[in-house]
Amino acid sequence: MACAARTILTAPTHKSGATRLLPKWATLLLMTCMLQGCGLVVDAVQLVHPIATNELDAICARGQVRVGMAVEPFQPFVFPAIYTDEGLRVAGLDVELVQKITAALSQRCGSTKPIVPTLHLIRFRNLFIELTEGNLDLFVSSISANVAAPGRIGLAYSNPYFDAGGISGITARPEVAERIIEYIRRSSASTAEANVMTRAFTGLTVGVQEGTSAQFYAEANLTGIRLVLCDSLPAAFESQNPPIDLILGKEPVLDYTVRRVRKDWYLLRLDNGTPLFLTREHYAVVTDEESYRLRRFINDLLFRLDESGRLTGMRQRWLEENYAYPRRAATEGLPFAAEKMPQHYDQGQCRLADNRPR
Repeated sequence: MACAARTILTAPTHKSGATRLLPKWATLLLMTCMLQGCGLVVDAVQLVHPIATNELDAICARGQVRVGMAVEPFQPFVFPAIYTDEGLRVAGLDVELVQKITAALSQRCGSTKPIVPTLHLIRFRNLFIELTEGNLDLFVSSISANVAAPGRIGLAYSNPYFDAGGISGITARPEVAERIIEYIRRSSASTAEANVMTRAFTGLTVGVQEGTSAQFYAEANLTGIRLVLCDSLPAAFESQNPPIDLILGKEPVLDYTVRRVRKDWYLLRLDNGTPLFLTREHYAVVTDEESYRLRRFINDLLFRLDESGRLTGMRQRWLEENYAYPRRAATEGLPFAAEKMPQHYDQGQCRLADNRPR
C-alpha cells in the first residue's frame, strides 16, 4: 500500500461548502490509520529511549546507587562521621562493603563514568520505612537477617557478610556482671534456656536501642526487667533517668566499644573467657523484596569476596587491627550531605519502655 499523503484534515459543511477543521482526536485517528501502512508509527516508537526494566538497569541509568546507613554509630561497622580536608566522611566495615558493591556495579554497568554511591544517613528504626517507600536501593548497618521483627514487610536480605554476630551485654558495674555469671554458674540448665536468662536478669534496669534485635529479644524473653528504650548506644551510656544497670546489643559492637572507647564498661563473659551470647545472628545487606536482580548481584559479589579471602580480610582489618578511624575516614571514607551532620551527632534520649511515644 503506497504512503500517499491523503491527509484529509477538513470536511465540507452542508450549508456553505466551506471547510472546517476536524476535532483534534479525529485528526489523530486518521493520521494513525494512514501511517500504519508505511511503518512510521513503529519507527516513531523506536525513537523513544527505553525505560529501565529492572532495579539494576535503573541504577545504571541514574549513575547512582542510593544507600541507606544508620546515622547512629555501630562501631566498627559504622563510625561517627568526621570532618576532613575533603569534606565530611564516614568509615567502617559496612562503608567498605558499600564501596565494593559500588565498584562492582560500575563494572556491570559498563559506563565510562563510575557509579556513585549516594549515602543517606537515617535513624536506624527509619531505614526500613525509607526502603519500602522506594527512597533507597539498599541499606546496610549490621542488620540482623535472621531475626523476625514487626514492620519489616516487603524486605529481603542478601547472603550474610558477617556471621559471628549475636546479642550480648555490657555493664559498668562488676557486681552486676558477677551476679549474672554466678547465677548461670549455679544453674543446672544451659545458658541457652530462656528461663535461665530471665531469672539471671530479673530486677535489673536494661537498656536497648529501640528497633534493634536487642529490644525484640528483651521484650520476648526478659519479663522481670525494667526495660529502657534508647535512641542510640551513646544515649544508653549517658542515661541517668533512669540509670541503666546493663546494656544489651550487638556483641561485635559492644566488644569493640569496651575495648576501644568505653573501657570502664565490661562485656559479659563466661568462666572460660568467651562472651555470653543470648542469640546468634548474621548480618546482611537489605533490599526491597522484589529487587531480585540486585540481590542476586550482591550475593554473587559476596561469594567472590568470601572465596578470595577478601571478605575475611575486611572483617579482620576493622574488628581486630589497631588503627585510628579518623585517619581511615580521611583516606577511604564516603561523603554524605552536610545537612545530615547535626542529626549524626544527636545521640537522642532514653525512656522507659512503658512511656515510649506512641
